[in-house]
Amino acid sequence: MIKSEREKALESFNSLLDIMNELRGKCPWDMKQTNETLRTLTVEETYELADAIIESDDKLIKKELGDLLLHIVFYSKIGSEKGAFDIVDVIDNINEKLVYRHPHIFGDVEVKDAKEVEENWEQLKLKEKDGNRSVLEGVPMSLPALIKANRIQDKARGVGFDWEEREQVWDKVEEEYDELKHEIMEGNNDKMEDEFGDLLFSLINAARLYDINPENALERTNRKFIQRFNYLEEKTIKQGRSLKDMSLAEMNEIWNEAKRQDK
Repeated sequence: MIKSEREKALESFNSLLDIMNELRGKCPWDMKQTNETLRTLTVEETYELADAIIESDDKLIKKELGDLLLHIVFYSKIGSEKGAFDIVDVIDNINEKLVYRHPHIFGDVEVKDAKEVEENWEQLKLKEKDGNRSVLEGVPMSLPALIKANRIQDKARGVGFDWEEREQVWDKVEEEYDELKHEIMEGNNDKMEDEFGDLLFSLINAARLYDINPENALERTNRKFIQRFNYLEEKTIKQGRSLKDMSLAEMNEIWNEAKRQDK
């Protein structure tokens, strides 16, 4: 009898649970792990998955997803040992949440587009028994600042706090830019940092309104800079020269050469 994809998935998941039980009961390293010791490893695995997604490397994405799934099973095993929860509770919880927050699929609510789905999602979260008490409560404080700003703005939009027309955001960008320039001229360091933050926040808002992922955009620029700087460094080494001994004009000449190669 040929097994269905669902049967294969359940069989593989059962095997993972069995392996986790064996490791937790017999492996010295796995036996001593706690939520706290796993936390930093989980963060690392998440970033490795993010790297794989940026690289569009399906093979690597598959690998990193497996690593994250292991962590979910590991945390659930620790929860079970403490009598707090187990993997069934974890899965049941997300099943209930998905059904509850998609009344347009599992209920009789009608929506026009994805924007209305997001708005309903945020409203439903506020109504849940164990849900967020405020719109922004669900944004983790430990998120990197750029990603956090994007999530804050997304959540505010979910309850209707947003520009009426996206073009209006550019007036805000210009306003924040002018305020930053003023504080720079004044030489007020504290105010400069405040205004620089305001300018970044407004630019992230603009990115959101124009469907640009600011994290991805900045990472693309980071990688582009690294590639061009590596070219500059390698070329100077081949010439037997040091960057420290070159003028900015000389470095820019090689930098522009690297830019032309990108195109």
